[in-house]
Amino acid sequence: MISTELILPCGAILKNRLVKSAMTERISNTKFEPTKGHERLYKDWSDTGAGLMITGNVVIDRKHLESAGNVCFDSENMLPKISSWAKASTSNGNHVWVQISHSGRQTNRFSTGRPLAPSKVKLKKMRLFGKPRAMTEEDIQDVIKGFVKAAKLAKEGGFTGVQIHAAHGYLLNQFLSPKTNIRADQWGGSIENRSRLLLTIIRQVRNEVGTDFPIAVKLNSADFQRGGFTEKESIEVVKMLDEEKIDLLEISGGTYEKLAFFLMNEEGVVIKESTKKREAYFIDFAKKVRAISKMPVMITGGFRSYDFCNEVLENGEVDLIGMGRPFITNRNDMSAFLNGELPNLENFVLRTGIKQFDDAAEGGFYARQLIRFSKGKKLKTNMNPLWCAMFLIIYEFRKAMAKKLG
Repeated sequence: MISTELILPCGAILKNRLVKSAMTERISNTKFEPTKGHERLYKDWSDTGAGLMITGNVVIDRKHLESAGNVCFDSENMLPKISSWAKASTSNGNHVWVQISHSGRQTNRFSTGRPLAPSKVKLKKMRLFGKPRAMTEEDIQDVIKGFVKAAKLAKEGGFTGVQIHAAHGYLLNQFLSPKTNIRADQWGGSIENRSRLLLTIIRQVRNEVGTDFPIAVKLNSADFQRGGFTEKESIEVVKMLDEEKIDLLEISGGTYEKLAFFLMNEEGVVIKESTKKREAYFIDFAKKVRAISKMPVMITGGFRSYDFCNEVLENGEVDLIGMGRPFITNRNDMSAFLNGELPNLENFVLRTGIKQFDDAAEGGFYARQLIRFSKGKKLKTNMNPLWCAMFLIIYEFRKAMAKKLG
């Protein structure tokens, strides 16, 4: 089943059901443009045979970065570089979609000390984030235009679709959450109002790119925080998205404040072992989506065995299998896995011995691998965990300074 094609609602065809999900590359140049490193990285991933690849965060506003190494699609002048990236990425008849995002209050201080957000609710984590400024109506309209322009550039540059990022605590997720959106106007209050920005962006992007260009949405099943975006509200948003006839819903969860989202429910309670043993972290929520929606569904997180991937596809629990880190640690094995020649992928775990540093260590480890791959280097597993834990802050600072000086 994983090797069968999928016809999307817009008519586009994916050659198989395996997806390289979004992972931040952090390798843009000083002008926020794609580089030869992007081309090398995505050409190698295209060679794995995956039917779809989704880029890491491509931001719409260079003042609101998820990482100092983000690409920003905001100018026609970068179309030649966008086109080169797209051409290398689609070299094996696969789709490549651009993940479009705005970080909102999750923009770190290296980019801006006063990030935009729905409301003045500060992200308190390692003192890396400034107090946000509540967005005006003009700010909101600029964000809508930014998403539309980024989608337009993605299509003109040769990418085959876009994914609108409304998960993981970024700006659109901030509008959806009652914890970060305490507005009293048409953009806040009820779940219908909190969904307005996401739905408006989808409609205007559709008007720009046409009916035959795939539009996907990445949505949290929940934020896993008290007072945040809940599973019940997520189901209501799914119903609205179903009416919009988007081409793919990717289910995820969590924010910067709750990184270990795949281990917790929204009340902070560890999920049951039976769910974890089934590999796919969001499979139970996917079933609830199936009961109310006709959209193609994808989940990312936990898939490691060939038989289980086929089981959930054949059962109709999902339509696509999303994987992230295996495309780093098992990059050279993905073709064999897709063909059924490799039954299981390794689950690489990095630990520092200090629980508070483990998330940062894993994040740093995988970020370093992507940077190595972009330079044509191979996987290196014997990295110092504590150095990996410090890597991202040091790298972000250096990258941000280089762009300001450049």
